[in-house]
Amino acid sequence: MSGHLQQIRLDSYKPLRELVCEHIRQAIIDGTFAPGERLMEIQLAEEMGVSRTPVREAIRKLELEGFVVMIPRRGTYVANLSIKDINDVYEIRSSLDVLAAGLAAERITPEEVVSLQNFIKELDRHIEEGNMEKVVETDTAFHDVLYKASRNERLCNIISNLREQITGIRGTSMRYPGRLKDTQEEHRKIVEAIAARDVDRSRAAAQIHMENARRTLMRAMAEQKNEDSK
Repeated sequence: MSGHLQQIRLDSYKPLRELVCEHIRQAIIDGTFAPGERLMEIQLAEEMGVSRTPVREAIRKLELEGFVVMIPRRGTYVANLSIKDINDVYEIRSSLDVLAAGLAAERITPEEVVSLQNFIKELDRHIEEGNMEKVVETDTAFHDVLYKASRNERLCNIISNLREQITGIRGTSMRYPGRLKDTQEEHRKIVEAIAARDVDRSRAAAQIHMENARRTLMRAMAEQKNEDSK
């Protein structure tokens, strides 16, 4: 196991098992632990300065979330998402994003509308500068505001979990030729519909956005697979 985790600060208000889960999840998302890599409870516990119990609890939760797989008599491994896994995630996310957009159209505040509009301007700037790290970061912030505007905390948590499962490959879709320009146009249509309090149009715009993101990612992954096989 090549990853190294920082020691956990024990002065947080969160339960220890939740802190441990967050640390391991983030290490998987940012690539510290690679797909297919084995996770050892003892080593994880030592690195974070905790006992094995919260590590074991965290791993069980991460298995339910799809971040790890537990193989009987072999151990725990970082999940390697297949194309079917990704399609499954997008199917669920599309339905939830459509729901969130419709609720946001009913419940969003004027301040949140302005925030969404400002994020679009910020994205324009980062795209022009070619700063992909900032593009992904700002796109995430844009969607966070949209989800928050739904005023449904459970919905936000579920969407966040699904989004985290494919965080490592989102940049693949965004880097695809022409995708960023299309993404921005889709963002604008979503915000215009939500600002107009048009529930049906908001839901339709969110559906188009998610489907286009999925198709682009599938196309990019298929092309990469063809390149690798040459």
